[in-house]
Amino acid sequence: MVNSIKTHWAITISWLILFGTVAHAQQAIDNNPPPYTSNGRRIVPGAERMHGLLALLQGKKVALMVNQTAIIGQTPLVDTLLSYGVNIKKIFSPEHGFRGKADAGESVNDSVDSKTGLQVISVYGKKKKPSADDLADVDIVVFDIQDVGARFYTFISSLHYLMEACAENNKKLIVLDRPNPNGWLVEGTVLKKEFQSFVGVDPIPVVYGLTTGEYAQMINGEKWLPDGMQCTLVIIPCQNYDHADQFTLPIKPSPNLPNPSAIALYPYLCFFEGTNISVGRGTELPFQVIGSPKTKFEGAYEFTPQSKPGAKEPPFLKQKCYGYKLIPSLQKSCFHYVVQMYKLYTNKDEFFLKNNFFDKLAGNDEIRKMIIAGKTEDEIKATYAKELEAFKLIRKKYLLYKDFE
Repeated sequence: MVNSIKTHWAITISWLILFGTVAHAQQAIDNNPPPYTSNGRRIVPGAERMHGLLALLQGKKVALMVNQTAIIGQTPLVDTLLSYGVNIKKIFSPEHGFRGKADAGESVNDSVDSKTGLQVISVYGKKKKPSADDLADVDIVVFDIQDVGARFYTFISSLHYLMEACAENNKKLIVLDRPNPNGWLVEGTVLKKEFQSFVGVDPIPVVYGLTTGEYAQMINGEKWLPDGMQCTLVIIPCQNYDHADQFTLPIKPSPNLPNPSAIALYPYLCFFEGTNISVGRGTELPFQVIGSPKTKFEGAYEFTPQSKPGAKEPPFLKQKCYGYKLIPSLQKSCFHYVVQMYKLYTNKDEFFLKNNFFDKLAGNDEIRKMIIAGKTEDEIKATYAKELEAFKLIRKKYLLYKDFE
């Protein structure tokens, strides 16, 4: 799909004709097929389109915002770029850290990467975006992080703030696009401004059906950065991808999303992080089970959270929980499981956490109030149907790939 906004903000680079090491780099990629496949087609992420990327980085001082998902085949993007002489000055590290090993919500400190010797600056700790000093010795910033298509997945918040920093400091940003495993769905409440937080920055629904490249275009096009600023943006798009594709990620996108089932259930279950219900952190089935010590019933699925890498202190540590083991399926709304578990919970005054974190995840306080009032799933969904349709119209302006509808 080509439109004026896409043409203005994204530069399609497949036509570039390059020589020397650039050609050799692409040959190496061609000999190591991309891991994403759908219906027999190879989906080629932006990072694997080396011709254009190396041309843009040649002779430039480069910073990267990446984590363990920024790979080419099985090789980290950082290693590949260094092997071709790219002048990488530093790495900006998001939630879970550069190597993707920190707990959810755990503050990440600045460091020096032991493998490459590169400076790693955290944007998930004392600050949420690079400072002017961080960018002073940089010409171009590259963003390459696998998204899973849910608003509260904080890597898109980091993208927003990175765009803000680049706009403020007149730095070009290159987004290496990757397919969205939940890119075939648009669902949930649109975030209200007064509930903005790091688990929801922009007025988008819970599941927004965009890749990171498309989302970056939307941030620019809708002028969601402060004072209507716009970032100088280059998108290197995927090849052979459309939003109806179903595929398996080659590497788990974060410590507690280990497989396709967890990724598919995540948009439905993350709301429980604002409740006294466990989503299975500290078990072998994170984001695939739900339960608590106070939801015991006949035939309940039982699990006991333990301290594990990526979940050092999970909710209900070493306490037996009772609930359900879930299989991904398309539900009426993303609030389906929350409504069901609230009915089951005995002491309803304790269901939602007192810090109102649920409201930040939902993007408003209306959903919580409706659940408490006993509204049905259909009644809840009807309250945000119009805003969801309005978002879908905006979304279509920024699509780079064939839509699922």
